[in-house]
Amino acid sequence: MMADTSERPAAKPEELLTLEDLTTRVGMSVRNVRFYTTKGLVPPPIRRGRSGYYTPDHVSRLELVRELQTHGFTLSAIEKYLAAVPEDATPEQIALHRTMLAPWQAEATVEMTTAELVARAGRDLDADALRLLQALRIISPAEGRRGAWSVTPTQLAVGVGLLELGFPTEAAVAAAEVYSRHGRQVAEELNELFLTQVWPAYKEAGASAETIREVVERIKPLSIASLVAAYEQAMDETRREQIRARAERGRTDPGKQGGAEQAPAP
Repeated sequence: MMADTSERPAAKPEELLTLEDLTTRVGMSVRNVRFYTTKGLVPPPIRRGRSGYYTPDHVSRLELVRELQTHGFTLSAIEKYLAAVPEDATPEQIALHRTMLAPWQAEATVEMTTAELVARAGRDLDADALRLLQALRIISPAEGRRGAWSVTPTQLAVGVGLLELGFPTEAAVAAAEVYSRHGRQVAEELNELFLTQVWPAYKEAGASAETIREVVERIKPLSIASLVAAYEQAMDETRREQIRARAERGRTDPGKQGGAEQAPAP
């Protein structure tokens, strides 16, 4: 439960908002604001006689709630997330949490109907083809639009090319599971590193929330590029190790030299 706002630093008179002002500012209904208040997700309003007023703290916390909803958080998950946000966090610090939630995907997707997707692909797309494109993360079902897709346009041609070459769907699905599993592990470890080493270092140096947000924005492309480079290096090393192992087996057992045809690197 949030602490009473009377325990918080006093807001400037010009920062105070009425309930109507607040709902307009954050794009929520009066009912939702009151619901989140009773749930303890935001503190109660500041009382001035019989009237209640809201501060930038209320605005930032409600905007964070809305951002979490956008990312599919349930009410229970939102409660747990906000419980980890210090009660004395400033609006700027809370806004930083929203920055961390922003999508890291560099390219915006485009929504298309199945007919539009087929037209863009230039070929028929049966259920198996759609499954392959989904496994390759090129398309995904559009939220709130039945029969529509969120499509990454620049990658669609690559996916169609693999369809033309008969790329096995099950292999794409299995690869997607590998990427998802290890991608989540990398994300969790890097997020922990940021929270325990990067963020505290900037806070100790007195950096503003805006500076930290800029750091996050600059880290995004670098992190993605570093991950790609590490993957490419690991793949090259894996292939070289396979070749050395095959050569070693050939020396110890000449009858097996050559063996099965070596597959090209992915």
